[in-house]
Amino acid sequence: MLYTVTVSFGETSEYEFKFIDDEISGLPRDQARAWLHREYEALECAPRNPVGKILLLDVILDVAKYGGEKRFAEGGEWARTFVHSVGAALGRDTVRIDVPNLVVG
Repeated sequence: MLYTVTVSFGETSEYEFKFIDDEISGLPRDQARAWLHREYEALECAPRNPVGKILLLDVILDVAKYGGEKRFAEGGEWARTFVHSVGAALGRDTVRIDVPNLVVG
């Protein structure tokens, strides 16, 4: 299966990453989620929900936002690990992360 994860920071700032099953076959869903949550904490993101419940989609949005556009533009190891983790955690082959509009679709 071909995966496509697009991270958008606005109309003129979109970064598309494509990868195949083999690239994430050794990445179980729980490990992908754990990586996203570790980055969430490392980047010192704060829960949006006043009750403190952290939803996976909020984690994805905040890690993309606070990780910064520069990392996605460079397309380095961190960006690849992020998109692989998103693909594995969500189990979807196409994901669009719209940072300014707070949408993962």
